[in-house]
Amino acid sequence: MLIVFSGLPGVGKTTIARELARQVGAVYLRIDSIEQAIRDSGLAPQSLDDLGYRCAYAAAEDNLRLGRCVIADCVNDVTITRNAWVSVATRAGVPALEIEIKCSDATEHRRRVERRDTDICGLIGPTWEEVLTRQYEPWERGHITIDTANSNVAEAVEIIRRSIVKP
Repeated sequence: MLIVFSGLPGVGKTTIARELARQVGAVYLRIDSIEQAIRDSGLAPQSLDDLGYRCAYAAAEDNLRLGRCVIADCVNDVTITRNAWVSVATRAGVPALEIEIKCSDATEHRRRVERRDTDICGLIGPTWEEVLTRQYEPWERGHITIDTANSNVAEAVEIIRRSIVKP
Protein backbone atom coordinates (compact mmCIF):
# COMPACT_ATOMS: atom_id res chain seq x y z
CA MET A 1 0.00 0.00 0.00
CA LEU A 2 1.04 3.58 -0.66
CA ILE A 3 0.23 5.98 2.17
CA VAL A 4 0.62 9.64 1.22
CA PHE A 5 0.75 12.34 3.88
CA SER A 6 -0.17 15.87 2.84
CA GLY A 7 -0.46 19.20 4.63
CA LEU A 8 1.18 22.53 5.22
CA PRO A 9 4.55 22.74 6.96
CA GLY A 10 4.30 22.57 10.74
CA VAL A 11 1.05 20.63 11.08
CA GLY A 12 2.67 17.41 12.32
CA LYS A 13 2.96 15.31 9.15
CA THR A 14 6.50 14.14 9.72
CA THR A 15 5.97 13.18 13.36
CA ILE A 16 2.90 11.11 12.51
CA ALA A 17 4.32 9.62 9.29
CA ARG A 18 7.53 8.51 11.02
CA GLU A 19 5.67 6.88 13.88
CA LEU A 20 3.36 5.06 11.49
CA ALA A 21 6.34 3.91 9.39
CA ARG A 22 8.07 2.65 12.53
CA GLN A 23 4.98 0.75 13.69
CA VAL A 24 4.17 -0.92 10.37
CA GLY A 25 7.75 -1.32 9.08
CA ALA A 26 7.11 0.78 5.97
CA VAL A 27 9.57 2.41 3.63
CA TYR A 28 9.59 6.11 4.55
CA LEU A 29 10.14 8.76 1.87
CA ARG A 30 10.40 12.40 2.92
CA ILE A 31 10.40 15.07 0.22
CA ASP A 32 12.33 17.50 2.45
CA SER A 33 15.19 15.00 2.77
CA ILE A 34 15.25 14.26 -0.95
CA GLU A 35 15.19 17.92 -1.95
CA GLN A 36 17.93 18.85 0.54
CA ALA A 37 20.11 16.02 -0.80
CA ILE A 38 19.63 17.42 -4.31
CA ARG A 39 20.59 20.92 -3.09
CA ASP A 40 23.64 19.50 -1.27
CA SER A 41 24.80 17.73 -4.45
CA GLY A 42 25.66 21.07 -6.01
CA LEU A 43 23.87 19.95 -9.16
CA ALA A 44 20.50 21.41 -8.24
CA PRO A 45 18.94 23.79 -10.72
CA GLN A 46 17.89 27.27 -9.55
CA SER A 47 14.44 25.93 -8.66
CA LEU A 48 13.73 22.32 -7.70
CA ASP A 49 10.10 22.57 -8.90
CA ASP A 50 8.91 18.95 -8.83
CA LEU A 51 12.34 17.27 -8.91
CA GLY A 52 12.11 15.92 -5.35
CA TYR A 53 8.63 14.57 -5.98
CA ARG A 54 9.74 12.83 -9.18
CA CYS A 55 12.59 11.12 -7.33
CA ALA A 56 10.17 10.03 -4.59
CA TYR A 57 7.64 8.71 -7.12
CA ALA A 58 10.32 6.47 -8.64
CA ALA A 59 11.58 5.21 -5.27
CA ALA A 60 8.02 4.60 -4.09
CA GLU A 61 7.08 2.63 -7.19
CA ASP A 62 10.21 0.47 -6.98
CA ASN A 63 9.46 -0.40 -3.35
CA LEU A 64 5.75 -0.97 -3.93
CA ARG A 65 6.62 -3.44 -6.71
CA LEU A 66 8.75 -5.30 -4.16
CA GLY A 67 5.67 -5.69 -1.97
CA ARG A 68 6.66 -3.05 0.56
CA CYS A 69 4.32 -0.56 2.18
CA VAL A 70 5.51 2.98 1.36
CA ILE A 71 4.82 6.14 3.30
CA ALA A 72 5.35 9.45 1.50
CA ASP A 73 5.76 12.56 3.65
CA CYS A 74 5.18 15.72 1.62
CA VAL A 75 3.22 18.96 1.48
CA ASN A 76 1.45 17.64 -1.63
CA ASP A 77 -0.34 20.94 -2.01
CA VAL A 78 -1.60 20.71 -5.58
CA THR A 79 -3.90 18.32 -7.42
CA ILE A 80 -1.23 17.37 -9.97
CA THR A 81 1.05 15.86 -7.30
CA ARG A 82 -1.86 14.19 -5.55
CA ASN A 83 -2.87 12.57 -8.84
CA ALA A 84 0.74 11.58 -9.54
CA TRP A 85 0.94 9.68 -6.24
CA VAL A 86 -2.29 7.82 -7.06
CA SER A 87 -0.83 6.99 -10.50
CA VAL A 88 2.25 5.50 -8.81
CA ALA A 89 0.04 3.22 -6.74
CA THR A 90 -2.06 2.28 -9.78
CA ARG A 91 1.02 1.36 -11.85
CA ALA A 92 2.32 -0.75 -8.96
CA GLY A 93 -1.08 -2.43 -8.55
CA VAL A 94 -1.60 -1.37 -4.93
CA PRO A 95 -4.13 0.81 -3.11
CA ALA A 96 -3.33 4.39 -2.14
CA LEU A 97 -4.41 5.96 1.13
CA GLU A 98 -4.35 9.76 1.10
CA ILE A 99 -4.09 11.57 4.41
CA GLU A 100 -4.29 15.30 4.97
CA ILE A 101 -2.89 16.59 8.23
CA LYS A 102 -4.16 19.97 9.46
CA CYS A 103 -3.80 22.11 12.56
CA SER A 104 -6.95 24.18 13.03
CA ASP A 105 -5.44 26.12 15.93
CA ALA A 106 -3.58 28.95 14.15
CA THR A 107 -1.70 29.97 17.31
CA GLU A 108 -0.41 26.43 17.83
CA HIS A 109 0.39 26.01 14.14
CA ARG A 110 2.40 29.24 14.14
CA ARG A 111 4.23 28.18 17.32
CA ARG A 112 5.22 24.91 15.68
CA VAL A 113 6.46 26.61 12.51
CA GLU A 114 8.45 29.24 14.37
CA ARG A 115 9.97 26.94 17.00
CA ARG A 116 10.66 23.75 15.15
CA ASP A 117 14.16 22.46 14.73
CA THR A 118 14.86 20.61 11.53
CA ASP A 119 16.65 17.30 11.67
CA ILE A 120 17.90 17.71 8.10
CA CYS A 121 21.31 19.36 7.96
CA GLY A 122 21.18 22.55 5.91
CA LEU A 123 17.41 22.66 5.52
CA ILE A 124 15.88 26.06 6.14
CA GLY A 125 12.22 25.78 7.02
CA PRO A 126 9.58 28.22 5.87
CA THR A 127 8.59 31.28 7.85
CA TRP A 128 5.07 31.63 9.21
CA GLU A 129 4.37 34.20 6.47
CA GLU A 130 5.51 31.70 3.81
CA VAL A 131 3.23 29.04 5.27
CA LEU A 132 0.27 31.44 5.31
CA THR A 133 0.77 32.54 1.70
CA ARG A 134 1.54 29.12 0.25
CA GLN A 135 -0.82 27.90 -2.45
CA TYR A 136 -2.72 24.90 -1.10
CA GLU A 137 -5.42 23.60 -3.43
CA PRO A 138 -8.62 22.16 -2.01
CA TRP A 139 -9.08 18.41 -2.32
CA GLU A 140 -11.22 17.05 -5.15
CA ARG A 141 -11.74 13.54 -3.79
CA GLY A 142 -12.21 11.71 -0.55
CA HIS A 143 -9.30 11.35 1.83
CA ILE A 144 -8.63 11.06 5.54
CA THR A 145 -8.27 14.37 7.38
CA ILE A 146 -6.67 14.53 10.81
CA ASP A 147 -6.58 17.73 12.84
CA THR A 148 -3.53 17.74 15.12
CA ALA A 149 -5.07 20.53 17.20
CA ASN A 150 -7.56 17.87 18.37
CA SER A 151 -5.53 14.65 18.38
CA ASN A 152 -2.11 13.54 19.51
CA VAL A 153 0.35 11.39 17.57
CA ALA A 154 -0.86 8.08 19.01
CA GLU A 155 -4.49 8.90 18.19
CA ALA A 156 -3.60 10.01 14.66
CA VAL A 157 -1.60 6.84 14.00
CA GLU A 158 -4.45 4.69 15.29
CA ILE A 159 -6.94 6.41 12.97
CA ILE A 160 -4.67 5.71 10.02
CA ARG A 161 -3.90 2.12 11.04
CA ARG A 162 -7.63 1.37 11.08
CA SER A 163 -7.79 2.55 7.47
CA ILE A 164 -4.89 0.50 6.14
CA VAL A 165 -5.97 -2.14 3.64
CA LYS A 166 -4.65 -5.58 4.50
CA PRO A 167 -3.58 -7.80 1.56
